[in-house]
Amino acid sequence: MRTEGLAPAEASSRAEIDLFLELVRRAPATPPAGERGRLVFALDATMSRQPTWDRACRLQAEMFQETASIGGLSVQLVYFRGFNECRASKWTEDATRLADLMSRIDCRGGTTQIRKVLRHARDEAGRKPVQALVYVGDCMEENVDELCALAGELGMLRVPAFMFHEGREPTAERAFREIARLTSGAYCSFDSSSSGQLRELLRAVAVYAAGGRKALARYGDRGAQLLLEQLK
Repeated sequence: MRTEGLAPAEASSRAEIDLFLELVRRAPATPPAGERGRLVFALDATMSRQPTWDRACRLQAEMFQETASIGGLSVQLVYFRGFNECRASKWTEDATRLADLMSRIDCRGGTTQIRKVLRHARDEAGRKPVQALVYVGDCMEENVDELCALAGELGMLRVPAFMFHEGREPTAERAFREIARLTSGAYCSFDSSSSGQLRELLRAVAVYAAGGRKALARYGDRGAQLLLEQLK
């Protein structure tokens, strides 16, 4: 159940950001030579995210526009909302099309369906390698052991989950951190005051998934520079 009345959560500290970037570095993200990286981008579109939805969608769209100059990513958008609604787009390399898809999604009341996201990512990776799963959400209302079992399967398929947590609701934080750990991914929280931080980290993940360390070396964003420092 969602926790009401919590004070505004603090964004991740610089030490936590550095740890996140270090875990990005360790993830087996570089795609095979001559192939685009594949990234599943999943969103919680339930009503609790409505206040910050437009801003988050704009930042998430920018994440993929940044990868165009290095050959881009093949991205699949997954979202859940409402009563038992969970949808996945076709894979696309077009950042404009992805932004358009995201702009059509509106938030609707409902409970989380993270298990469907993890199961979907597992099935996609079983058909063809996936370099990363990015998940953006604020709550967790499911059986954590079931989620961890699915996360373990993703870990075996070498699909790191990068869990972006809006706020810091304790139950969700514990679950998201464990999912990240089991997949060799990373966890990072953000709030309404940390849009720059979210942009930095999303771009770092996207660029690394698209082209690995060499792509990061050619990229001038601060998040990329922080990650390169960890690579030395």
